Amino acid sequence: MNRLKIKESFKVGFNFGLTSGAITTMGVMVGLYFGTNSIKVIIGGILTIAVADAFSDALAMHIHEESENTHTAREIWESTLAAFFSKFLFSLTFLIPLLIFPVKLAVVTSIFWGLSTVGLLSYILAREQKISARKAILEHIVIAILVIFMTQIVGSWAAGF
Repeated sequence: MNRLKIKESFKVGFNFGLTSGAITTMGVMVGLYFGTNSIKVIIGGILTIAVADAFSDALAMHIHEESENTHTAREIWESTLAAFFSKFLFSLTFLIPLLIFPVKLAVVTSIFWGLSTVGLLSYILAREQKISARKAILEHIVIAILVIFMTQIVGSWAAGF
């Protein structure tokens, strides 16, 4: 069976952007929900991530790839653009539940969406690397859940001001 062959530079940027988009957006959503309970503020937070954080991550990816001193200029730009567009577009998907459901259900749905994405990506990467998928998924999901709990604490703390 022929498998779709994706250039390594695109894969690196895509995986980085997707993972960062899931973790960052879930964290910001939970923090803002517990801090403000305002759908408008959460939407603003997601839009900010989609723009500012996607550019920030893309630049970080660009500098990282340059610092390895092993990639061509084309490969560096492919990783950079893949990181930007995957984070930008994936972060925007978290708006969908907010436009459909009440805010609490939208946040819960978004957490499920983000954790599912991290789990699926972890599974795919583990299979490619021929390592334990269960261990990779557990490791990455635990880190994501830690971010969610920490941002809940920060949001609740900030709500006290």
